[in-house]
Amino acid sequence: METPASTTPPSALVTGASTGIGEATVRLLASRGWTVFAAARRAERLESLAAETGCRPVPADISEDDDVARLLDAVASGGGIDTLVNIAGGARGVEAVGSAVTEDWEWMYRVNVLGTMKLTRAFLPMLRATGRGTILNLTSTAALVSYEGGGGYNAAKAAERAMTAALRLEEAEHNVRVVEVLPGMVHTEEFSLQRLGGDRERAEKIYEGVEKPLTAEDIADIIAYAVSVPHHVNLDEIVVRPVAQAAAHKVIRRLP
Repeated sequence: METPASTTPPSALVTGASTGIGEATVRLLASRGWTVFAAARRAERLESLAAETGCRPVPADISEDDDVARLLDAVASGGGIDTLVNIAGGARGVEAVGSAVTEDWEWMYRVNVLGTMKLTRAFLPMLRATGRGTILNLTSTAALVSYEGGGGYNAAKAAERAMTAALRLEEAEHNVRVVEVLPGMVHTEEFSLQRLGGDRERAEKIYEGVEKPLTAEDIADIIAYAVSVPHHVNLDEIVVRPVAQAAAHKVIRRLP
């Protein structure tokens, strides 16, 4: 399979790299010979990942302007990238809209939407300059179908999806392809745990009885494929769910 030809080897910045899908994506791209810059807030986890994979760790909070500027400088001084993989994001809370916690909604919008925008805005000149840039945004099937208790996350991911669609239209003339991956139920280490305020028992019940929910490695494999196909091929939108999740409202659970 062909990989981007703007640099040798191909190079990417992956955000949200300290856990879950971001970490799995760093591992997979690095194993395939990519130069990978790994960004996340937790420096110690990035250092461990770097020791294992050879990625270049850059601790940063993508919602903070100073951190974004520092991240851009670190990547530029390290040779630059031709691919930006925006994975950092997440959900907080399961309250109905009528009981919404303002701070949770603000956090979800700041990380999923503003963080993705700030990273994209900062790196677009670099990606355009390669002549063959790629931006991949990880959204969610929550951007497609709303559900009770998901209003804040639905709103944030729908906004990120809308931004991604606009970006695709704007950047085609610069030969920057824009890919969106929309996973359904993925069982990762921290997503539901964070959403439920650290309540591990409630977090595990979300996946209870579901045969083979998606894993971080499943999504990383799809991401790696999407950014590695010949550059004239743009996988605009990739919706992926486990077979047991036929739709947002229909999940097959095989309980004892």
